[in-house]
Amino acid sequence: MNNKIIKSFLRIFILFSVALLFVMCKSAKTEIVIGSPLATAFLYGWDAEKGIKLAVEEINTAGGVSVGGKKIPFKVEVIDTRDLEMNVPVNDALMGMEKLILEKKADFIVGGPIRSEAALAAMDLLSKHKKISILTTGALTPAYTKKVSENYDKYKYCFRITSHVGVMANEFMMLFEDIKKGHGFNNVYIMVQDVEHARKGGEYMKKLLTDKGWNVIDTKIYPTGASDFSVGLNDAKNKGANILFLWMDMPESSILLKQWSGMKLKALPMGFVNAAEQPGFWKATEGKGEFLLVNLVNGGNAPSNITPWTMKFVEAYKKKYGLEPEGYGTSSSYMAIYTLKAAIEKAGSLDTDAVIKELENIDLMGVYGKISFDKKSHQVISSLDPEKGAVTSIIQWQKGKRVQIFPPKTAEGKVLLPPWM
Repeated sequence: MNNKIIKSFLRIFILFSVALLFVMCKSAKTEIVIGSPLATAFLYGWDAEKGIKLAVEEINTAGGVSVGGKKIPFKVEVIDTRDLEMNVPVNDALMGMEKLILEKKADFIVGGPIRSEAALAAMDLLSKHKKISILTTGALTPAYTKKVSENYDKYKYCFRITSHVGVMANEFMMLFEDIKKGHGFNNVYIMVQDVEHARKGGEYMKKLLTDKGWNVIDTKIYPTGASDFSVGLNDAKNKGANILFLWMDMPESSILLKQWSGMKLKALPMGFVNAAEQPGFWKATEGKGEFLLVNLVNGGNAPSNITPWTMKFVEAYKKKYGLEPEGYGTSSSYMAIYTLKAAIEKAGSLDTDAVIKELENIDLMGVYGKISFDKKSHQVISSLDPEKGAVTSIIQWQKGKRVQIFPPKTAEGKVLLPPWM
C-alpha cells in the first residue's frame, strides 16, 4: 500500500514538474519584439524603418540585449499605417498599431504613427495596453508631450526622441537673425503647401518673423501636386523679397527650385522641404537646388561630425543601404533602439514601470548629442550644444553636398548666397 502511494506521488510530482517546465520554457523570453507603425511609402516612414533595422542588426550581431544576465535579441515587426496618405482615416493607423500589440505581441512600440492626428489618438491605445512607445518620426506637434505632462499617470508610456515645431521654428529664427546681421536682409516671402501642417507652420513663422521686426511681404498657398510656381516667384521678385521661406513636403518642390534658379531670383530659399532632405535632391533639380537651406530636425540625417558616433552611423547606413541617411526620421529611429536597449539593461527586466523609470533617467551620448528626456513631458531635451542635449541639423546644399550650417557649435560651413545675389 505504501509503495502504491509512493508511486502515485512520484507520478504526480513528475507530471507537475514536466508541466511547470513546459510553462517556464513557454514563458521564457527568446526575443524582444519591437512594433513599428510607419507610413512605409513615404520618406519619414521608410527611412525610419531603415534606421530601426540598422540599429537592431548591430545590437543583435553584438549579442543582443542583456536582461537579468541573459542576452536576448530584438525582433522588428513593421506595419504600414498609411497615415500620410490622403483620405486615410486615423482609425486605420490605430488598427495597425493594435495589430502589432495583439497579434505580433510587440513588447515596445518604436517609430510612428507619423501623422500628428494619428500619433495623438494612439496615446490612448498605448495607455490601454500599457505599452512603452518612443516616437521617432513625423508628429512634430507640441501637443504630444504636452498631453504627457498634463496627465502623466495615463500617458507616461509615451516618449518622443525628436524635436517639435516650437523648438524648430525658434531655431530657424536664430538663423534668420544671423542672416539679417550678416547681409541686412529683412523682406520675407512665404510659400507653403495646402496641407494643415504647412499652412499652420507658415502662419506661425509669419508671426515670429513679424514679432522680430521682419517684413513678411505675402504668403502664397499651393495645392498638393502643383507644378508651376512662377506667379508666386515673380511676385516675390517684384516686391523685393530677400528670403523665400518654404514649407512643403511634395516632390514637386524640386520644380519650384528649378524655376527659382532659372529666374535668378535674388531671394535666398530656406525652410522645411521634404524632397530636399534626400541625397537624390541634387540630381532631381539638376543642381538647381544649390543654396537651398533645409531643416532636417535631428543631426545625423546628413553627414556631419556632431559626436564621434555621427559619422560611424552615416558610414554604417551607407554600407547597408547604399546611400547616405535620407532625412528626418533616420537618426532618431536608430537612436531610439539604442536608448531603449540602455534603459532595459539598466532596469534589468522588461517590466514596464522599471523601463519607464530608466528612460526618464537616461543619459546617453548618441548620434546627435546627449539623449535625455524631460521627466514630466517625456520630450527629448534639445540644445544647440551636443554636450547638453539633442541638436538639430540645418543644412545648405553646396556643390552637390548637404553641408551643416546650424547650430554654430556643429556647423561645418557658412551660409552661401547665389552668385546673382
